[in-house]
Amino acid sequence: MVITVLLRLVAWLLAAAVTFLTLGPADVRPHPVLGQYGDHALAFFLVGIFFGLAYPQRRWTVSALAVALIGLLEIMQLWVPGRHARLEDFVVDALSACVGFALSAAANWMMAQFGEDPDAVTRQRP
Repeated sequence: MVITVLLRLVAWLLAAAVTFLTLGPADVRPHPVLGQYGDHALAFFLVGIFFGLAYPQRRWTVSALAVALIGLLEIMQLWVPGRHARLEDFVVDALSACVGFALSAAANWMMAQFGEDPDAVTRQRP
């Protein structure tokens, strides 16, 4: 139960940080370390992994919602001075998040192959 809470907390903090950095003032945005697409890919990859681990029973729903919200986040940049919405950014962000979700699913599958309960960490008790 504690691990579930921590995974969900980190997932939501990452989502909030990505949202703030995307829509926030220009002076608080970090300079790209891995290049524009590299930084985007890393951020949304981590979001995908943590949300995938935090909500394993709802992974498909959460991943579909994530892609939709990534699109909304990109569109919202049209109203932020100095920002612009680009299809390439959406594609990189959405694909990176989906790779993160897929990696979390692969981790669950591997644990199941070794006889471990893949959702034991995040399973909710009735």
